[in-house]
Amino acid sequence: QKKKIKGVGKISRRFDEVAFRAAQTELLLSGIRRVTEHLSPEGAERTYKFTQEQIKEAVDLNTQAKIFDLRLPDFGPYTADYTRNGRHLVIGGRKGHVATMDWKTKKMGCELHLGETVRDVKWLHNETLFAVAQKKFIYIYDNFGTEVHCLKEHLEPTHLDFLPYHFLLVSANGRGHLNYQDTSTGAMVVSMKTGMGPCRALAQNPWNAVMTMGHGDGVVTMWTPNHPTPVVNMLAHKGPVQAVAVDRGGNYMVTTGLDGRMKVFDVRTYKTLNEYYTPTPAAQLSISQLGLLAVGYGSHVTVWRNVLGEDKARSPYMYHHIADGSAVSRLRFCPYDDVLGVGHAGGFASLAVPGAGEPNYDAMEGVNPYITKEQRKTSEVRALLEKIQPDMIVLDPTAIGTVKGTGSVKGVAIPKILFEANNPGETYKPKEPKPALPRRPPRQQEQRIVKGSPMDPKASILIGGAANLTVRAAFFSKFLFSFFLLGGVLLRLFFFFLSLSCARVPPPPSAKLSTSHSPSKEGALPSKGTENRSGRRRSAERRA
Repeated sequence: QKKKIKGVGKISRRFDEVAFRAAQTELLLSGIRRVTEHLSPEGAERTYKFTQEQIKEAVDLNTQAKIFDLRLPDFGPYTADYTRNGRHLVIGGRKGHVATMDWKTKKMGCELHLGETVRDVKWLHNETLFAVAQKKFIYIYDNFGTEVHCLKEHLEPTHLDFLPYHFLLVSANGRGHLNYQDTSTGAMVVSMKTGMGPCRALAQNPWNAVMTMGHGDGVVTMWTPNHPTPVVNMLAHKGPVQAVAVDRGGNYMVTTGLDGRMKVFDVRTYKTLNEYYTPTPAAQLSISQLGLLAVGYGSHVTVWRNVLGEDKARSPYMYHHIADGSAVSRLRFCPYDDVLGVGHAGGFASLAVPGAGEPNYDAMEGVNPYITKEQRKTSEVRALLEKIQPDMIVLDPTAIGTVKGTGSVKGVAIPKILFEANNPGETYKPKEPKPALPRRPPRQQEQRIVKGSPMDPKASILIGGAANLTVRAAFFSKFLFSFFLLGGVLLRLFFFFLSLSCARVPPPPSAKLSTSHSPSKEGALPSKGTENRSGRRRSAERRA
């Protein structure tokens, strides 16, 4: 027993030491971040007037290597994507060119010329696998460029996204279909018809894994794989939606449309916080880990600071123009680094944006930029064991694990039990009941005396309300209706039989002939021969 107690004491001391060191490190890093967070102009300078060439001359060699431009005018426009740790880059040209690289060391991974349309590219859980949305289907390739899978359930995909904690590959196409596929088992989770027309923009909410789609009628919808209809349906623009982006904390959403507006929404209340005007309708959006917003319109790229909130920004933080006037086709901030990747019609450009990336990474999530092969295998196995099921994707993830119920248990109100279960350590304060409204006094019954009766109180009749009168009137009305109905039927029958008895039968046609030729016997009808002879006689007279 003594040995067990000593072991417990050692473990508790180690935990205390680790917690103390973590607190010291956090204080140190927070102080460093305050000093080197953003560009600091002097005097009347404006940060958006600083060009990438000026920044490259003023920074160290390591940061200078992050600013480069790949000129690939024959296969554009290009899309791009970074891995979760920000170390590897994949680019895809619309005409079939796909390449991967370690962009920090400029080491090429693989290069493919597929010979067909490439609409989007996306890394999966790490740098060993990536998905390509080609002309008809989605294809999965490894880091050597070998085709691993062909997902034929995803027809003509236009947008791709990946949920790392659920191992779900999400795709949307021009027919209005939204597909979820589990990359760990290969099973199709769900394929839904949105009924909203072609998807024009697709983005995920990193906080709750809810997919956000932009449609051609200006509506923005939010989807989960366990609900066949959108959980949120909101009108954002007067024209088609061009781009959608959600911040890291899941609190703010930015949308752009063909109406030339850029709007910032509060996802918690679904209200518009600010609205900006863009000279050209913005086609691309991206939000960094520290809240910087990149907007791409035409051949221009602007980066905004302090946009996500109620305060409205007056001028952009940084500005960049593509040299040859190529239109911007993709914007992506590099995780854990101050770099913005810009895909355009003439290739790919990497821009330095001070204060964009999170300087501290969590190695337990497998986002270590300097991860080794053994660490990568371990993190992959851990991620598979901790995989979240698709059924747990909800609009409010804080509701998972809470207690829900109604009624009472042994005289104890359920609200108190729910509050104590969901908020440990806090005291439940019941709501004060609302004051009851004053009740109206009951109406007193009226006392009336029937006419013709003596004024003696014993002879008075108490009529309490109109209930008895209503019943009597209803009975009397039914009696009268039945009486008149029966009388009407009897009267109709009487006249009918009277008309039958008084009717005269018309004489037969032969009786008229008998009046012109008196027969031998009274009342006897002429024979057939007599009728024929009289007819011959008349015809002879006519001839003469």
